[in-house]
Amino acid sequence: MNSVIHSQISVHKRGGKIDDYLKIHDFMDSTKELCSDNRHRILHTMWGIKRVIVPVFGHTIINSNGKAVNVKDLCEQDHILPDYQNRFIPNLSDFVKAIDDEAAADFDFKEFSKTYENDPELMELLLSPLSITGLQKSLLITHNSWFINEIVPKVLNRNIEIKDFNISPSDLFNNMKFKLWMDNGSSYPASCKFTVGKVVG
Repeated sequence: MNSVIHSQISVHKRGGKIDDYLKIHDFMDSTKELCSDNRHRILHTMWGIKRVIVPVFGHTIINSNGKAVNVKDLCEQDHILPDYQNRFIPNLSDFVKAIDDEAAADFDFKEFSKTYENDPELMELLLSPLSITGLQKSLLITHNSWFINEIVPKVLNRNIEIKDFNISPSDLFNNMKFKLWMDNGSSYPASCKFTVGKVVG
């Protein structure tokens, strides 16, 4: 589903015009530039909404009808749920658990952490996947050239310069296995094992 279709869903539910919503839906799918299949959907999580989308666009936007639209609801109801057949919203751990443990162990996050140890605001953002999942390999999501150069300046509204940076987004996605649930909700992720009062295998 492309960003125009998502925006049409938003117009149907919330009024206004496609252009009112297009930038948000485009941004949520900007990770397609990093990975051509549905592993790219790392922003399609509550972590992505809370830590990235809302800080960039704000908690609400005003559409062309003058109506205040909740950005969190927009992301959940008009983008993420339709991408997964309105069955679930994956959490960050679902994506992180698909990352190969041995491959992730090859990256030196401790050395990289020295570049932001005196910057509490940046540290909180970059370490947020670890605090949520408890898995060190989750740092591949934030400790890469895309996140530092594209996402951090938008979220924190300031330029970030980190030199000698050698982790790319391909290091994340090349080491992430494709899981059936990523295929437009054709299965359930581990976080949704119990749903609608029954166990899902």
